[in-house]
Amino acid sequence: MARRGDALYKRGKTWYLDAVINGTRYQIRLGKGITRSVALELAQVERGKILRGEAGIGKKPKDLTFDEAKKKYEDWVTVNKKANTAKSYKECLRRLHSSFTGRRLSEISPFHIEAHKQARIKDGARVRANREVAVLKAVFNRCKEWKLFEGENPVATVQFVKEPRQRHRFLEPEEENRLLGVSPEPLRTIILVGIYCGLRIHSEALTLLWQHIDLVRGHLTVEAAYAKNGKTRTVPLNSVVRRALESLKARRTADYVFVKRDGARYTSVRNGFDTACQQAGLKDVTPHTLRHTFATRLIENGVDLRTVQELGGWSSIKMLERYGHVSQGRKVEVVEGLAKKFPYAIHYAEENEKRETILTA
Repeated sequence: MARRGDALYKRGKTWYLDAVINGTRYQIRLGKGITRSVALELAQVERGKILRGEAGIGKKPKDLTFDEAKKKYEDWVTVNKKANTAKSYKECLRRLHSSFTGRRLSEISPFHIEAHKQARIKDGARVRANREVAVLKAVFNRCKEWKLFEGENPVATVQFVKEPRQRHRFLEPEEENRLLGVSPEPLRTIILVGIYCGLRIHSEALTLLWQHIDLVRGHLTVEAAYAKNGKTRTVPLNSVVRRALESLKARRTADYVFVKRDGARYTSVRNGFDTACQQAGLKDVTPHTLRHTFATRLIENGVDLRTVQELGGWSSIKMLERYGHVSQGRKVEVVEGLAKKFPYAIHYAEENEKRETILTA
């Protein structure tokens, strides 16, 4: 039967239920040409349906197709991520699209994700497979956060591929001299900023404005908008970079530090850099090698990792583990340094040498 507060009424030959349930008003047509007792029974059924629906019983869970989720995530990435990062994410989504287009998110299982991963590994894209799975995981998490998907994230149980730890290329002093010797300005100063300030060339060096450089106090500032970790940092200028920037500023023609002859800023130096590397006889060197050189030299010279992290703008100290390599020359130097620091060892070796000479005489 209808409960107190429910209005069961008849209009013409049709019975209606007018009920307020949990603060929401419902007006429902029950039937035409039926008796009051039947109308009461139908009212009870309709009320039960409403209550079950509000409790989630029989309620259809929210679900999207992969294509819909991909579009929404791409829109979010475009607005919330830096251009290069967004480009990388979209490329991952393009690859994922070939495996999951036409499926609903609820239809994508760990098995399907594993199949995609294995196929990419067979294509020789072992590391890229990890990036694509990570992006897919982010798509599911974002859709759940947006209340567009109510299932579980199937990527949670998929294992990422173990990536080989690669030795990062860095420049030896002699290689640096050769590269600088064939590099015209402003490429030469851009290289110096990479090696001695650790700036990411594309996003941090090429976006520098003269207002970000204080030649009097001797430092430059990387604004948060251009830093990968989203934090502003200040980097000291050593005498080499300082002189190079002073010379460049004397010929200043625009607000940007690194500009072409027409005053337009450089958006890339890859072609000029590759040409210089070829002329200098350098292989496997990219603009990012300059940043690797910066970190390697700091660590080799005993700078603590926390300081290296702050100077280079790395998001965590763990990211510096990749720079655990040191040159062979540096290894010889530090081991020999032990002998100099503990002279007793030298004295003992000399005494032992004299003793051996006497015994064999």
